[in-house]
Amino acid sequence: MKNLTVWLYASTAYLLGFASLLLFIGFTLSLISPINVNTGGITLNANPWLVNIMLILLFGMQHSVMARKSFKQWLCRFIPEALERSTFLIGSAAVLIALVIFWQPLSGNVWQVSHGVWANVLLVVAALGWALVLYTTFLINHFDLFGLRQAYFYVKGEPYKPVNFVSPSLYNYVRHPMQLGVLIGIWFTPNMTSAHLLLAIGMTLYVLIGLYFEEKDLVADFGARYKAYQQQVGKLLPKVFRKNLPANASFKGQSNNNT
Repeated sequence: MKNLTVWLYASTAYLLGFASLLLFIGFTLSLISPINVNTGGITLNANPWLVNIMLILLFGMQHSVMARKSFKQWLCRFIPEALERSTFLIGSAAVLIALVIFWQPLSGNVWQVSHGVWANVLLVVAALGWALVLYTTFLINHFDLFGLRQAYFYVKGEPYKPVNFVSPSLYNYVRHPMQLGVLIGIWFTPNMTSAHLLLAIGMTLYVLIGLYFEEKDLVADFGARYKAYQQQVGKLLPKVFRKNLPANASFKGQSNNNT
């Protein structure tokens, strides 16, 4: 029964996490989702700028706090370690859904591309950015990142085998292609309203601040090897002059998986 509960919990978290990500992608692209970044969700009797800023801060705080090792250690005093990642996903899904539902529209346009061809080009680039995010999850380990792999080992009664930090494919050119995809997806739009711009700035600040702390953790975990990787490979953009890394270069130790 305990194994079944763990598996159901992890499976539910996986579905919630993946569904909330797709919801947020549709929200930013103004596609699929019935609520989008320009129209907003439930209207609240409050300053819309303040509401939106608070929603962005809530997202950033949840991701940053729950990704820290100290919080993970505290959380695992109450739940099996195999469910730590799944619990992170449930928290992430909750704040993303809240952001979508309570996002407030703002007046004003920064730019609007009305020409059909160029508008479609911008939408395609944005969609490719989000596709890069999804693709990157499979480059590292999709099911470990979304918590199912940990539950699988738990149910089998086997000790968890950490995923080595590897640099396959795109990781030979940028250290954080997933975050690069987020930035492309959030900034490329034919209709940059004030609300969209606020979300884009907020998410960009979160990515930059989050990467600062994540890289500190990675250096602590992998030491000189990760420092060498930093020198060889750009953080978000490829370096012009660099030494090529060996194919699928790996770093001994556990992947941080903070994002």
